Amino acid sequence: MKISVTQAREMLDNCQNPLFLFDDDCDGLCSYLIMWKHKKEGKGYIVKGRPMVDEKYLGKVEENLPDRVFILDIAVVEQEFIDGAKRSGADVVWIDHHPIIDRNNVKHFNPHYENKEKPTSQLSYEITDRKEDEWLAVTGTVSDWYCNDFVKDYAKRFPDLISPKIKTPEAALYDTKIGLLARIFSFNMKGKVSEVMKAIKTLSRIFGPEEILEQQSEAAKFIYKRYENVNKKYQKIFTKAMECRTNDEILLYIYSDDEWSLTKDISNELVYRNPDKIIIIGREKSGDVKMSIRAKDHNVQEILEKSLVGIEGYGGGHEHACGANVKKHNFDRFMENFREELKK
Repeated sequence: MKISVTQAREMLDNCQNPLFLFDDDCDGLCSYLIMWKHKKEGKGYIVKGRPMVDEKYLGKVEENLPDRVFILDIAVVEQEFIDGAKRSGADVVWIDHHPIIDRNNVKHFNPHYENKEKPTSQLSYEITDRKEDEWLAVTGTVSDWYCNDFVKDYAKRFPDLISPKIKTPEAALYDTKIGLLARIFSFNMKGKVSEVMKAIKTLSRIFGPEEILEQQSEAAKFIYKRYENVNKKYQKIFTKAMECRTNDEILLYIYSDDEWSLTKDISNELVYRNPDKIIIIGREKSGDVKMSIRAKDHNVQEILEKSLVGIEGYGGGHEHACGANVKKHNFDRFMENFREELKK
């Protein structure tokens, strides 16, 4: 059922023990921080890996016995989860900006009902209307490759964090302090779930962007140190990926790493540095190749969908940014399909 921003706010304000399930990227994290800072009650859990809430997350419902579950920035919510949560006495509010999927017994707040595009962090900010959390919403928005009127209005008032001259999402992400914050947040989502949840709890105690950027508190120093540790590995992989540039239309780089997934972050910067290329960055692990696919001038969502036909794997996302997972033994065939679809 479609709901309005007013209804979403009432549902947040009127619950007693909310459970928040949110995506493991900066937009999902900022969405949760905004909602939690407003409510200051309930528990939050990160949805790692595939952006889907299915019946395995019913364990969190049984563990916490919430009266309401808020699902933030997750593309797919299975009916089995919604039904199971309802049986446990919790209704489900799904706040998201991905293409609409019809489900029963769920309250759905999504800008696509109004033919609009807004990331979930901006939606969360509209719901809570806490002016002191605007920086979180802008950080999440920029991280999801939006440089919309919301961001531009903020830039006019805080030009030291993001210049009003910035016109593109890429420039906002890689040439501004807000963009640096987005990377700091994103890199703090890497690692074991227990370590990530500790970082998230620390972030919930931080009150402004300068606190992190200038490392003004022990909490900020902890967050910045975690960012620096991940950034060292990021820079090594990014440099190797950049060395793969050829005359080919596709910049393809696959790496093996059991510690952190950096494909999304690396592919985002690579497409900014190489706007004429289709970027495919993959991480090989446990017999799978998990990929982030980016392109400025191609509809990679459509190409990916057709390339997966007959392939053991899955994927999806947005027109210019997608994620995919295919079995290692199917990867060469997947790439053949991808190149054939690209020719068409």
